[in-house]
Amino acid sequence: MAHTSSLLLIALLAWGASTVPARAQEIQQTTQPQAQQAPQPVRPPFPNRLNEVLPPWLRARGEFRDRMEGFTNAGFTSGRDDLYWLNRFRLNATIQPSRLFAFSVQAQDARVQKKTVGSTGPPFRDVFDLRMAFADVGDPQQSPFLVRVGRQELAFGEQRLVGHLSWLNTARTFDAMRLTIRRKRFQMDAFGSSVVSVQDAKFNRSGFGSRFFGAYGSANALVPQSTIEPYIFYRLGRGLKSELGPVGDLKAATIGARWVGKLPARLDYGTEVAVQTGSLGADTVRAWAGHWQVRHTLSTKHGLRLVGEYNYASGDSDPLDGKRETFDQLYPTGHDKYGLADQVGWRNIHHLRSGLEVTPRQGLVVNGSYHSWWLAETRDGLYNAGGAVIAQVPGGAADRHVGQEIDAQASYALSAQVQVGGGYAHIFPGQFLKRATPGSAYGYPYVMVTYIFLAER
Repeated sequence: MAHTSSLLLIALLAWGASTVPARAQEIQQTTQPQAQQAPQPVRPPFPNRLNEVLPPWLRARGEFRDRMEGFTNAGFTSGRDDLYWLNRFRLNATIQPSRLFAFSVQAQDARVQKKTVGSTGPPFRDVFDLRMAFADVGDPQQSPFLVRVGRQELAFGEQRLVGHLSWLNTARTFDAMRLTIRRKRFQMDAFGSSVVSVQDAKFNRSGFGSRFFGAYGSANALVPQSTIEPYIFYRLGRGLKSELGPVGDLKAATIGARWVGKLPARLDYGTEVAVQTGSLGADTVRAWAGHWQVRHTLSTKHGLRLVGEYNYASGDSDPLDGKRETFDQLYPTGHDKYGLADQVGWRNIHHLRSGLEVTPRQGLVVNGSYHSWWLAETRDGLYNAGGAVIAQVPGGAADRHVGQEIDAQASYALSAQVQVGGGYAHIFPGQFLKRATPGSAYGYPYVMVTYIFLAER
């Protein structure tokens, strides 16, 4: 009943945001001569114009997201089905006493209802906590130097290695210090951080022996119509188990670059390659991964695009030789990167994707994808979008083919404040999954509504 009420409230607010101004304009048009008609600006309802009455040094924003999702045959096991609700409130406030100093906070309340299979704690639930609290010294949009200190999001490039993972109900933040240096054609971000561990019923905190450092650059003057983004990340961890048995410390660097740009004939491309080196106790770390994508725009009017993509991440050929060859995907926003169902991550994988994207009308985006996967190393396992092993054949798999997935998604902006969307993914298990698991087909549906309040968008 609570879900029905919340969706009804959102629908009414969306209707009020879109139909009331339109109806007022219609009445005005019927009472004025045609020559005197003029377009009337559409204003959001008063609750979304709170910032108009607040003092200029105080800004507020709120967000409510409600998502129904589920799965069939969890773990590729017949009958393990579930359908549940995820809802999330966020309240933001920014105090800016001067142009070069601001303090921002975000409170979040994330909950789950009707979930019967698996955990109901994080990342599904985190009852009212402080998600972000940081200070900015410098103008975030214009200053050549910006320092941000406190609990914050970190996101770089396509977030294949570092991202906020906002799809999850609780999402991700870091306790960090970040320095941004801007020039006309170049930007550099350097940071030191520790990822925040979400703990339901306790205050979320970072640490636990984990440290994460990095520098991320962006240059758009080296090659015409392109941007090159070199980076280096360094990860420290304590008390981790090595391949040879003893517990040790992780000291590993990830060095790579992302390159995106445009080509003639309405083609655009994106590529990213990263290598990893270091150690975990007595083990050596040697791994790498790559991403290559080409998109062709067939129609600019309807945003019709064809997408072709290949992704690779190394796996471990021998789990007992003291060499860690499985690529570490770090802290990514992995959702929908290697399949909408999120059963595959950027570890020990060959991944092929073809897709179609179209915008049939303003505010409506529709896309579909086909995915196929193979293990990079048969003695290693299959990892999901979160980086956890979900299937493995002891002694090594006889067949590398993991399976195939078909996805369909659509999203529509009802107004500047309300967006609705939905999708479905279906996995057809390959020989590897049929050997490593019961081999039942996996399905993932979702429907989602997002409403922005206290602000215009």
